[in-house]
Amino acid sequence: MKALVTGGGGFLGGVIVRMLREQGDQVVSLSRSRYAALDRLGVEQVQGDLADLSVVLKAAQGCTIIYHVAAKAGIWGSYDSFFQANVIGTQNILAACKELGINKLVYTSSPSVVFDGTDVEGGGETLPYPDHYEAFYPQTKAMAEQLVLAANSQQLATVSLRPHLIWGPGDNHLAPRIIAKGKSGRLRRIGTKPCLVDTVYVDNAARAHLQAAVKLAPDNSPVAGKAYFISNGEPIELWEMVNRILAAAGVGPVNKHISPEAAYTIGAICEKIWGWFRLPGEPPMTRFVAKELATAHWFDISAARNDFGYQPEVCIEEGLQRLAGWLQKSA
Repeated sequence: MKALVTGGGGFLGGVIVRMLREQGDQVVSLSRSRYAALDRLGVEQVQGDLADLSVVLKAAQGCTIIYHVAAKAGIWGSYDSFFQANVIGTQNILAACKELGINKLVYTSSPSVVFDGTDVEGGGETLPYPDHYEAFYPQTKAMAEQLVLAANSQQLATVSLRPHLIWGPGDNHLAPRIIAKGKSGRLRRIGTKPCLVDTVYVDNAARAHLQAAVKLAPDNSPVAGKAYFISNGEPIELWEMVNRILAAAGVGPVNKHISPEAAYTIGAICEKIWGWFRLPGEPPMTRFVAKELATAHWFDISAARNDFGYQPEVCIEEGLQRLAGWLQKSA
């Protein structure tokens, strides 16, 4: 098999690439930059922008499946920057599948596409898309996911996976942000209500993509045209998980807290200030983050277990040990 992995140089994409190479597949990576680690794996690399159809067509030439992992993530930025990367980029992936006769597409989505700011406890794939989003990332990811699922047909089999809070060695987003804020003393627990969340170790998330791909086919596929939540299946109190990640880095736990109402108000004020004055970087708080950190959000993964045999192989405890080892080597 020859697979295109968009974002193959990234955190999740890099693990998917490694696993594909380990099973003997040819791999092409489409990213903005070139990565020495991919060269060492014997991966063909194409540099360019997903919003450029000609670049996507070049990268996808001769491929039999696409893993569309790349996206613009984050809590801040212009709507157009998110729309171009997440929606136009996905439209171009779908156009390339059609033009080049590629009949399998595995799309990396996010549980945030169904997050409405309230508690989700054991929610399944029947959860609806909300009427309103507090951030452009979940809004544009939801738009892209709906395009992918609507494109499922006899010519192109599509599936959307929603891995929740991916972490592990090589993490360049979740754990580093938590650790940096923990070291600076800027972390505050939002509210005092215990809120369960689930997370997913990166190898488990990557393996789910390969497992779903095996079951994906234009005819009589149990996964085609569907979305699936992916996690470790180990809901844990949110701030316990934060503190365990901090402990893996040798940083003390979060002890201070503010109310959810105060956090939301601060987030709204920060968004206005950053918007008005075009300040660099991300605001320290946004309305989306305030709601996300004050609510429960864990999901039922039985559909993924039943339909394509997903089974998390690395538990949270083992994953944290691996994370701690990686952090020590990277220090």
